[in-house]
Amino acid sequence: MMGLAWLKQGKRFVDASRKVLGMNQRNLEYVYPNNARSDFPIADNKLLTKQILSKAGVSVPETYISYSSFFEMRHLEQDLAAYDSFVIKPAQGSGGGGILVMSSKYKGGWKTLGGTPYTLEDIRKHIADIIFGVYSFGLSDIAIIEAKIEQHEALNQLSPFGLTDVRMIVCQHQPVLSMLRVPTQDSDGKANLHQGALGVGIDIQSGEATYATHFGEAITKHPDTGVSLQGFALPFWQDIVEMSIKTAMSVPLKYLGVDLVVSKDKPMVLEINVRPGIEIQNANMIGMRKILKAQATGAK
Repeated sequence: MMGLAWLKQGKRFVDASRKVLGMNQRNLEYVYPNNARSDFPIADNKLLTKQILSKAGVSVPETYISYSSFFEMRHLEQDLAAYDSFVIKPAQGSGGGGILVMSSKYKGGWKTLGGTPYTLEDIRKHIADIIFGVYSFGLSDIAIIEAKIEQHEALNQLSPFGLTDVRMIVCQHQPVLSMLRVPTQDSDGKANLHQGALGVGIDIQSGEATYATHFGEAITKHPDTGVSLQGFALPFWQDIVEMSIKTAMSVPLKYLGVDLVVSKDKPMVLEINVRPGIEIQNANMIGMRKILKAQATGAK
């Protein structure tokens, strides 16, 4: 459930809560009216998403190889031999489950950013788990091996614990709200708010950080590094906005979350989400109901 870090002061609680978009309202008024169920697989299958966006000219991380059966892994050692670093993820996983980031190579295999070693057989088992549906509700899945993104130095300084991503909510091709999801030690380097990542609100117009939350509570500094979470400007902000809009225009979905990362020289789209979470309102300390209604009125 969405925290109430910014809704705790008398009349402000009443006024602000009226502007908050709840999950049921999100689904009934925005997700289902704007997105045909037949189009959900475009967002739910990361490999399909990447293929569509690549054809549309949207930058995405390079896919090295994918595996949909155990037989296809017969040349795994040769397939991975050329890569010092890579990311393994399930095509239909959610919430960061099943994502494994190999950061460096050593004689016996590879190591994660945190230094955990994985042998070739460890990796083979992980890929097999993905294929057999361990991370996709028991449904058979595809394991994607893709390039590990080296994020922009400004974001490394913000958090050295993992890849920070940008979530942009887009409705009818218009940006609504945006936030950074910043990894922490609590989140084990993953940009997952429920696991302990930070939500940092980003002003749509300027690309500057505004507010921040951790487990639903307002904060001003990164709990592990002490780095301020307010006032910095996100690199390539205008490119991020334009790429989010281009992504939305490349698919038939009209209400979605676009998840991007910022590399050393450009932003890239990681995935899209047809049911984007509502915690983004906490990170920005503003409700989406008024914004969405204003955009709908302006569009008519």
